[in-house]
Amino acid sequence: MIIIEYSEIALFGRSQDNNEGHPMIEHQSPSWQSKYPDKVATAQYAVGHVKHGQRIFVGSGAGEPQSLVEALSSREDLSDTEIMHILTLGVATYAEPRFGDSFRHNAYFIGQNVRKAVAEGRADYTPIFLSEISELFRSGRAIIDVALIQVSSPDEHGYCSYGVSCDVVKAAAESARMVVAEVNSHTPRVLGDNFIHVRDIDMLVPCDHPILEAVQGEPDDLSRRIARHITHLIEDGATLQLGIGTIPDAVLHSLTEFENLGIHTEMFSDGIIPLVEKGVITNSEKTLHRGKIIASFVMGSRKLYDFIDNNPLVEFHPTEYVNDPFIIAQNEKMISINSAIEVDITGQVCADSLGKMFYSGIGGQVDFTRGAARSKGGKPVIALPSTAANGTISRIVPSLKPGAGVVTSRGDVHYVVTEHGTAYLHGKTIRERAMALIQIADPKFRPWLLAEAKTRHMVYPDQIELPIKTPIYPEALEQWIELKDGDLAFMRPLRLTDESLLHDMFYRLSEKSVHDRFFRMIKAMPHDKLQTLLRVDYEADMALVVLTDDIAEKEEMVAIAHYFNDQPTNFADAAFLVRDDYQGKGIGTLLISALVDVARSHGIAGFTADVLTDNHGMLRVFHKCGYPIESELQNGSYRLTIPFAKGKRRKRTDTRNK
Repeated sequence: MIIIEYSEIALFGRSQDNNEGHPMIEHQSPSWQSKYPDKVATAQYAVGHVKHGQRIFVGSGAGEPQSLVEALSSREDLSDTEIMHILTLGVATYAEPRFGDSFRHNAYFIGQNVRKAVAEGRADYTPIFLSEISELFRSGRAIIDVALIQVSSPDEHGYCSYGVSCDVVKAAAESARMVVAEVNSHTPRVLGDNFIHVRDIDMLVPCDHPILEAVQGEPDDLSRRIARHITHLIEDGATLQLGIGTIPDAVLHSLTEFENLGIHTEMFSDGIIPLVEKGVITNSEKTLHRGKIIASFVMGSRKLYDFIDNNPLVEFHPTEYVNDPFIIAQNEKMISINSAIEVDITGQVCADSLGKMFYSGIGGQVDFTRGAARSKGGKPVIALPSTAANGTISRIVPSLKPGAGVVTSRGDVHYVVTEHGTAYLHGKTIRERAMALIQIADPKFRPWLLAEAKTRHMVYPDQIELPIKTPIYPEALEQWIELKDGDLAFMRPLRLTDESLLHDMFYRLSEKSVHDRFFRMIKAMPHDKLQTLLRVDYEADMALVVLTDDIAEKEEMVAIAHYFNDQPTNFADAAFLVRDDYQGKGIGTLLISALVDVARSHGIAGFTADVLTDNHGMLRVFHKCGYPIESELQNGSYRLTIPFAKGKRRKRTDTRNK
């Protein structure tokens, strides 16, 4: 049974007929229109049908039927009544201690308005994937006696839109024994699988309350830094899942230069509107629902609600469809972006609790993580700030807090992003995961995290200790470079987590390349030797690497250049190594150009280098650096000295962004 709340002036849709009495009757089907007045009721009368011990469903998010909730909460004669819903934006009077004998709330996702009640044991929490809630209702495992929902005014055919919240509301309304609905004149008519006919509604309650809003502020600097790393994972034509909050909004703000993006998401907010207006979000390359924004609910400002009103660009579908991982995976290049409360160094994600305290819910995180992982070219992302409580608590932790729940398992996680970078975990060992996550933790917590990892035998016992003052990764040195053959490669500073990349590069070198670099033949490059090459402080020492891509799952290391400063002379010893199949493409020239710029910016007086006499390629690279070279032959090699002060640097070789 369904009860709808509506505005009397809009009972019969969007008619412009000003005749007295019921408008536009002559154009409407008498099969539903003639019965319409008999269903009209006040909120108090409608909720008066609720009986002791019944289970009541309340509409979601911004679609909460406010007058019905207020009327229900005023029922002092009820007892043992269960109220079920996911997050709602309005008041939840029924969750106050004084109503303990009358109502008990069951949260499928914990919102701010019921969090205290759950924490104090006066309300329940049901952890469940958002995609699976509807089946609880449809199967009868969670019986709904009365559904309290909000809908738009009916159209000329008698159909009302669920408006801003389709999500699990549609399944609840279709499963309930009785349905009571506010027909709200402010509710937008949103298209898609998002309608209910008035014949399926038991009571109609007139309403003209403004729709509840969740207005977002401007992204802060921290969110923008996180978003910058996330955008590196996005490419033109990708389909995005974004939620609400400062990080999703910051991501949207940073997408203005992209082309033909699409949206398939459980919810969205105002941030997509400017990208639609600029032609960034076109949905033209989606492989499922091409040309359409697909979602199940929205929360935002009135501007957002006006944007989705009767807009053919936007379709709402219930969450059992939108959040189905098999549906999500049909979108190629699917990017899911979800948040976390903390992540341990094995990759386990806690997103619904603060230790023992239940805080939110599972929601759609696992649905979209698994869907994006199975999408062709897809990438599931977990994003979070590296610290909490004004920088006093690390959110990358050795182990989750006691009582904390794992929402997304370590086997599901692919990318974890903080303001300090991106860790790619999928298919990686525990050692590799720990090192990658430590590198994106706040620098002041990295020594502690590494010590904990050693204690638990997660990393090598001789792993380089991180200093208390951890070097800050110079992100500004990251750049795309164009090679002689027109291909692009990614140049960036070396990271401590590059051990496996350096390992793989070494074993693809020819014997000559190894001999030219190390002046002797080296057959193996085990961990203890590799990690000495990874010890870089980015000030006195620097190392730049060239990769085939900036995406972790695709990248291969093809070149590396180091310098090590000798403080008494203030000259740095430089060395270069380029994989054989990438030699002759101009990488050495680009590397020395970049390395000289870094050295000069740190006040280094010049370079020194030892080069074997038959290493003609490396000799050419040094002689093209733009500074005069002093050379001395010593035991079959040239000792090169390159003082920066004695020459004028020629124009740097051009590079271009991706």
